[in-house]
Amino acid sequence: MIDLIKDLWLFMAERKKFWMLPIILVLLVLGGLIVLAQGSAIAPFIYTLF
Repeated sequence: MIDLIKDLWLFMAERKKFWMLPIILVLLVLGGLIVLAQGSAIAPFIYTLF
């Protein structure tokens, strides 16, 4: 996992693609939110966001 993050960072640094960083972070946060809320009582409220 650390190698993937390192390779992604090196790719963005070499090609000056730092605009990709916020997109990747938002996707990770949303994915984590869906995984964590899947079996909880707040799931119906989170699904209304989408």
